[in-house]
Amino acid sequence: MLMVAAVPSMIGQFNMENIGLLFEMGYKVHVACNFNDTSVWTEERTKEFIYRLKELKVSCHQIEFSRAPGDIKSLVQSYRQTDRLVKKEGFRFVHCHTPVAAAVCRMVCRRNRVKVIYTAHGFHFYKGAPLINWLLYYPVEWLCSRWTDVLITINREDYIRAKRRLYAKKTIYVPGVGIDTEKFRPDTVMAEKKRTELGLQKPDIMLLSVGELNKNKNHATVIRALAEINNKNLNYFIAGQGELKGELLELADGLKIRSQVHLLGYRTDVPELMQAADIYLLPSIREGLNVSLMEAMASGLPCICSDIRGNRDLIQNNAGGYLVKSPICIREWKEMIGKTVSQHKDYRKYNIGKIREYFSKEKVIGRMKKVYGLILRIGIKE
Repeated sequence: MLMVAAVPSMIGQFNMENIGLLFEMGYKVHVACNFNDTSVWTEERTKEFIYRLKELKVSCHQIEFSRAPGDIKSLVQSYRQTDRLVKKEGFRFVHCHTPVAAAVCRMVCRRNRVKVIYTAHGFHFYKGAPLINWLLYYPVEWLCSRWTDVLITINREDYIRAKRRLYAKKTIYVPGVGIDTEKFRPDTVMAEKKRTELGLQKPDIMLLSVGELNKNKNHATVIRALAEINNKNLNYFIAGQGELKGELLELADGLKIRSQVHLLGYRTDVPELMQAADIYLLPSIREGLNVSLMEAMASGLPCICSDIRGNRDLIQNNAGGYLVKSPICIREWKEMIGKTVSQHKDYRKYNIGKIREYFSKEKVIGRMKKVYGLILRIGIKE
């Protein structure tokens, strides 16, 4: 079978469990993506990932995918490359991810009569989305859904919309990619060690976000809220890289809180960072079902996040943390951070329990095994 995504991080972060499952089911696995795209991962991290795939006997294929739907040259080139690959290898089925690559892939699969699964990691059209998103992405998804054997959605809002308005042969809800609850369980010793490494003192409060430094992740709003709170013990750590690094540092400088904002870059120690943190923040404008938020919940952290699709599947106000009605409202972020810091409420039982019951790796792997069985005409219950 063939696993397709625009960028390697989509495979490495969200599909290695699926690849392991496919091996268990007896498949030879191929991966196709644009390994030259380093917008999310560094070149070094991508090379390490390719080496790991080759160790696992996964065949890697370079396809010139772009994440920009208006990049016509890339669309044509990636279509031709994918078409040649599918014709050459004769895959039983294809599992594709990311909107543009998935559209290309489904066109190719239709032409070559190959079965296709598409996982939508959060449609770009959603309640409250800009009109341009509906005009650009919805017609493409509407058309391509007719060429989709199994459409997987990872949050309830997308599932309902796909069932009502799209035309895949089968639409299935799978709650994300599954969290390793043992890897992210609370560990006091690890927490203290990591806090010391990060230079935190006893009274310091560590606010943590994990994600790419881009407009959608909306870290700037938290930085502005932090300046208004005016508490020198609050330290905001962001694990991730991206195009807005310089802009975020300039913002922190201008607000005179540069010493409280820490851009960590790409990290391989996210579980340890989760243990060290006091509060997890996810200020995104759009999400599908955010993995780092689930990891934070599995770590027992109180979570403050935007009141948007996906996040509402995970966080309940005053139970797992708080939902901020407007992602860009500085006043709301200031209020919720202050409230969480001052109340000293234990969120561990609720958050850990919810992840283990509904979003654990074991639950999701079991669901995906049924999905991969479905593509071979084995039944599945909704």
